Amino acid sequence: MTTHHPATQRLVYGHAQLHDCLAFADANTAAAEAAEIKALDAARTWGEARHVQMTHLWNPAGPDHYEPADGYADDQPFDINEVSSVAEGDWPPMVTERAFKLLPDDLQVQFGKRESTVHNGDILMIPLAGEAELAAELRQRGYEVNRDDALINVLDGRTFNPLAG
Repeated sequence: MTTHHPATQRLVYGHAQLHDCLAFADANTAAAEAAEIKALDAARTWGEARHVQMTHLWNPAGPDHYEPADGYADDQPFDINEVSSVAEGDWPPMVTERAFKLLPDDLQVQFGKRESTVHNGDILMIPLAGEAELAAELRQRGYEVNRDDALINVLDGRTFNPLAG
């Protein structure tokens, strides 16, 4: 008989290109979050962007932030990199800060280092060299962990802003 761990967490992790370190995300929501990011990036007009439905993230181009009356008419061309919270690095939230919530405190200390970014708060720098040992330790504690570099970088906004920094 296998023991069921109701608290078992499913994590996805990968090499976050922007900060050149490992980053973690909740595997239960990561794909849906990535789909929201891609949907907003795919919008070609402000009207399309305004109407992208967000469940896991907030819509930085939504009606709370950009009004048609302010020059963002529904038929105006949309470029995600013109959205102020995207340009400032506030959206999508940095994937490298999620480890603070997802990883046990002792593993954060053992494998990572808290670093401050200039504008967007702290991140957990987890060197790539610690990958095998950290993944093994998480699995030993009952976590399900899978590597997906592409998904991690979509969550970090690299698909539309690859050189941001």
